[in-house]
Amino acid sequence: MQRYYPRSFLKLLLIGFTLVALPLVFALINNAVSVDQLANRSQRAVYQAVQATQSGRRLSELLTAMERTARQIVILGDQTLLGAYDVARKDLAQTAAQFATLPFDGEQKAALDQILRGEAGIYAVLSDASARAPQLRMAVERFGDLATHAHAITVRSNALINREVESMQSTAARAQRLTYWQLLALVPVVIFLVIGFSLLIARPIGQIDAAIRHLGKGQFGAPVSVSGPQDLEQLGERLEWMRRELLDIDEQKNRFLRQVSHELKTPLTALREGAELLSDGAVGTLTPEQREIAEILRHNSVELQKLIEDLLSFGASQFRKVAVDLEPVEIRRIIERVAADQSLAMRARAIALDASVEDVILSADPEKLRVVIDNLLSNAVKFSPEGGIVRLTAGLENGTLWLEVIDQGPGVPTGDRDRIFEPFYQGRHDGAGPVRGTGIGLSVVKEYVFAHGGSVEVLESARGAHFRVRLPLVRTEKEVAS
Repeated sequence: MQRYYPRSFLKLLLIGFTLVALPLVFALINNAVSVDQLANRSQRAVYQAVQATQSGRRLSELLTAMERTARQIVILGDQTLLGAYDVARKDLAQTAAQFATLPFDGEQKAALDQILRGEAGIYAVLSDASARAPQLRMAVERFGDLATHAHAITVRSNALINREVESMQSTAARAQRLTYWQLLALVPVVIFLVIGFSLLIARPIGQIDAAIRHLGKGQFGAPVSVSGPQDLEQLGERLEWMRRELLDIDEQKNRFLRQVSHELKTPLTALREGAELLSDGAVGTLTPEQREIAEILRHNSVELQKLIEDLLSFGASQFRKVAVDLEPVEIRRIIERVAADQSLAMRARAIALDASVEDVILSADPEKLRVVIDNLLSNAVKFSPEGGIVRLTAGLENGTLWLEVIDQGPGVPTGDRDRIFEPFYQGRHDGAGPVRGTGIGLSVVKEYVFAHGGSVEVLESARGAHFRVRLPLVRTEKEVAS
């Protein structure tokens, strides 16, 4: 059925809002005064609560920092650290001044005065060049009393805030009851008008929403088409222009990744080969210190080369559908090769690999399968603590190879699991090592596993990250092409 739309979306909104608002004007006028008073009171309460919370936290942080600096002065006997302590003292004075502007009671003011006097006494001892070690230690121990006073201020502030909140809740309840009875008779009319205009607006808004969702997910193939008021149709045209621009930018990005990664790979390969020659003693016997430096160069060049290979793999997967060259592959040999490649990184951080692999032969692309296992294992090594254990298991189940990699790191937070396989997405935890990841290693894992007709997922784990890969044992070239 053809719907009638005003030429302007603004006109449609104005008509709808006017008809909906008229029944409510009377109720709004009657409640305007009480709501305004409650809003002002709430604003003051929220502002004071925020200021009290921030000042209290800042006060505790400053006392902790000053205590740490004071202990360093006592332990190291370095009076030059007093400069850092003086900076913290100035911040403490400013925070105390901000605190004093809040509605304090006598108990809080007394606690704040005790903090300032106590800190002044501690500073007098620390700045006294003739002070003995026992005097300095006793002065530093007094920071515990200052922290207690700071905590008392925070607790008292919370109590005052809670009392004000309870009072506002009582006032709000009275206003709510009055508003409820005023609006009860108007609800049916408002609902009727809202439903009517919602139906008129829903269709073009839904089309715009679908277009934005597609753009947000990087789906630039479908053209954007919006039917409705002229304003919304023009917005649809602008979204279509944006889609074409994003499609062009995405193609440029992929070209840039391929070109830059390729240009970086050649000099880095030379650097790695040079480091390996030094480690092998090609230019002479190295001292232990020189060998350690050469190993560091070699290790970091390997890490950088891996990042560049990930970029190349990602660029290739974005440029065209991932192609796999299938052949019989022994999973044990692939894992042994990856473990050897990662041995230096694991040895540098005293990480042990607990591998339990069954003898399984499957139809797969050996190089891409190596990349999958290497990315998962290097990721586990990166996020594992020093001296930790990485478990790598593989076996056969119902004609499918399953492979699991489990580390003892911080794990994958629940909020990151839906996005952890997205390109360039990096979770909340930073791994170890001087080279920061690109965030595409796991996206390459997903692309290559899917190209084999398999699946990859993050499982629940009591400790660390737990990745599982499933791959079919047999996959024909026809299935790969499809």
